[in-house]
Amino acid sequence: MTYIHFIINPISGSGKHNLSASYILNQFPKEKYQIQVDYTKQKKHALELTKTAIAKKPDYIIACGGDGTINEVASCLVGTSIKLGIIPVGSGNGLASNLKIPRNFDKAIAVIKKGHSTAIDVGQLNHKYFFSNMGIGIDALIIKKYERAGKRTLPAYIKASLSASLQFKPQKTFISFNNQIIETDPLILFISNSNEMGYNMSLTPKASLHDGLLDMIIIPELSFFEKSILGYNVLRNSIEKFKKAKHYPVKEIQIEMPSKIFIDAQIDGEQYNLKTNKLNVTILPSALHVLAD
Repeated sequence: MTYIHFIINPISGSGKHNLSASYILNQFPKEKYQIQVDYTKQKKHALELTKTAIAKKPDYIIACGGDGTINEVASCLVGTSIKLGIIPVGSGNGLASNLKIPRNFDKAIAVIKKGHSTAIDVGQLNHKYFFSNMGIGIDALIIKKYERAGKRTLPAYIKASLSASLQFKPQKTFISFNNQIIETDPLILFISNSNEMGYNMSLTPKASLHDGLLDMIIIPELSFFEKSILGYNVLRNSIEKFKKAKHYPVKEIQIEMPSKIFIDAQIDGEQYNLKTNKLNVTILPSALHVLAD
């Protein structure tokens, strides 16, 4: 008998999804599956629920939510034999899209039933994990404004991006990687494990979850016109055509922002205020098992 533990974020995306315990229980015959379903009640609750679920030794733990919920569940599963499953009900769903996990509930559950898994790389930022991407440039401010908007929609994301572009002030940053040190004032300092950010947009279209590398993009301060061109290229997934975007494949990066005490960051599309001005970012190859075709 296969034991599957589901963790549902009821307010992921617009909060109007109809994924429920009763629906899930109807999809899994009792003679073949043991099913348990929990609902999150607030941010970080998925961490607690996952830790409790792990103690019961399930075969799979299924994160039903967006990239933030997936991050909380997956962070507890790194280095374990328990497989992560995903039913994407969030707004961006970058990791699920990269793994080709359908948004249709029936099709996503079919993937879970097949039980096929793949081992993916995991990014680590100090003591936090990321599975899609992280950034400490303008994207961190965009996410901060996006979260405050209260609406997880593409128009809200675009509005947050436009507002952040007028407000963001780059800070002197030292970046050490591949035996070199770069000093820059980055508009964007983006490090990705996945080839998609969500909403079918990407800064790193060639990134892979399986290559043992992170993809780092550094873009300096830009004029308003250049920002417009950059935005167009991001929406068109043609960032390689933007000449001021420098791309580096890396395994480990040290970042220091000497003028800051704390660093604002986005990690898998969630805003964090990191209580340090020094970051160490590394890749953990094949550290997470995920159910995917």
